Amino acid sequence: MRTRLREAIDAAATLLADAGIGSARYDAEALAAHIAGTERGRLPLIDLPDDEFFGRYQSVIAERSRRVPLQHLIGSVMFGPVTLSVGPGVFIPRPETEAMLEWASAQNLPAQPVIVDLCTGCGALAVALAHRRPAARVLGIDDAEAALDYARRNSAGTAVELLCADVTDADLLTELDGRVDLVVANPPYVPDAAVLEPEVSQHDPRHAVFGGPDGMTVIAAVIGLAGRWLRPGGLFAVEHDDTTSKMTYEMISGTALFDEIVARIDLAEQPRFVTARRRAAHD
Repeated sequence: MRTRLREAIDAAATLLADAGIGSARYDAEALAAHIAGTERGRLPLIDLPDDEFFGRYQSVIAERSRRVPLQHLIGSVMFGPVTLSVGPGVFIPRPETEAMLEWASAQNLPAQPVIVDLCTGCGALAVALAHRRPAARVLGIDDAEAALDYARRNSAGTAVELLCADVTDADLLTELDGRVDLVVANPPYVPDAAVLEPEVSQHDPRHAVFGGPDGMTVIAAVIGLAGRWLRPGGLFAVEHDDTTSKMTYEMISGTALFDEIVARIDLAEQPRFVTARRRAAHD
């Protein structure tokens, strides 16, 4: 890496670390690569950038130091097999949710399954599952038009269907009753009083983050929809706060509609989601 570029990245990493950003070095390199139009691993191979590059780099590092999310500055985020457009007005998918994606991708479903992604946001799970299962009918539901604008962009060229609707409506889409093979959901689940990083508290939409006093308000609604929509033997996965795994497990168990209920961990080995199977009528 050329000396001036290396020194600029070193200085940027120090500035970001001083701002309290744990991924300071990665972010400094990712932003340099973004402005240079290359991949982070190829930074040592690029020609020496010009003054315009260094001016833009200094500006974007200043924004990141003010805790503007890296993904907003880059305009995209990787999620499983897909790259998604994100920005102000939509929740940024987290690596933690990829554990649920991997679980869902590994399940034995019919050849042309019906999959519903509740609280789809930018379409992360819906688009990734459509990529993994091209023959599936995938429906993504969210009540925020700003989020669905990103989901439309991200699902372009796929068979994903998007619907603006409120998942707390107990009578939502009765035509799906007993016809869905898989329901996945990453709903707002953070307890209202939780203190979060500035990237979340100042930039993610509150409506997509907080789930009531105990974080369970939308989870309860999602469980109700899954119980109604899933066919016997259909599968369900819902993400939760790392403090509410037991509560989520017990809420699903308490419906008596599900069996094979399992509390699962994410890639950081934190409790992150619960999966279940819809009971058959005679079970």
